[in-house]
Amino acid sequence: MIRLRRVALPWETVTRLGEYTEEIAGQTTEKARRAKAAKLWANRRTVRPALLAVLTKMAPGHERCMYCGDSQGTDIDHFDPKSRTPLRTFDWLNHLLACSYCNSNQKRSLFPTDGEGAPLLVDPTLLDPLDHLRLVLPLGEYRARSPQGQACIDVFGLNSRPVLVKGRVDAYATARHSLELWRIATDKGQRDKAREIVQVSWNRPLADVLVAMFHQSEHTAAEALFAGEDDVLALLRDPELREGFLDRS
Repeated sequence: MIRLRRVALPWETVTRLGEYTEEIAGQTTEKARRAKAAKLWANRRTVRPALLAVLTKMAPGHERCMYCGDSQGTDIDHFDPKSRTPLRTFDWLNHLLACSYCNSNQKRSLFPTDGEGAPLLVDPTLLDPLDHLRLVLPLGEYRARSPQGQACIDVFGLNSRPVLVKGRVDAYATARHSLELWRIATDKGQRDKAREIVQVSWNRPLADVLVAMFHQSEHTAAEALFAGEDDVLALLRDPELREGFLDRS
């Protein structure tokens, strides 16, 4: 998971979302609202294609899932499930891009809350996942920094899916190599090649690994976190390299 910026929808789409929400709100019972929401959402002639188009632009890498960061995002997930809160079915702030596995196999209609009813899952367009999750880079596993982080680990199976854990370990090795290649290309004055290395690095699956590397290099315990990898830490702390990788405007 990485921090994402939610963008504005076209005005026409916003208007249609409001109309559908009014239809749902017009039902007299909660059961009727759930049924109406499900029926409207199932209609593929609604705004779903327009929502998907914007979500894919917001997603990390090449349309990666906003939860696991590995697989292609193909589904529109309702952060607060429509079966639980039908009035948020067409709420743009409630939509995230997910892969079919995270959406249908892992999250489904799960929505853990704390004792006061606040959501425990992290919406990466509202909260920075780095505040709730720490990636142990050599192991490819997450450690919770908060109850929200633990809920994400449990609900999305972030540590129980071997393909994700192994993928992060491999992504860490690939990212280290990319940093070295960037330094070599830059030292040779090959600016175009250096920019290409940056672009490819961020477009790969599991970009959360690269985010974690730069974040942890600034930690007070960075020397311990990167024990035995002094060369990697030096690259991550290189001001020129940091600017090249982190200034992607």
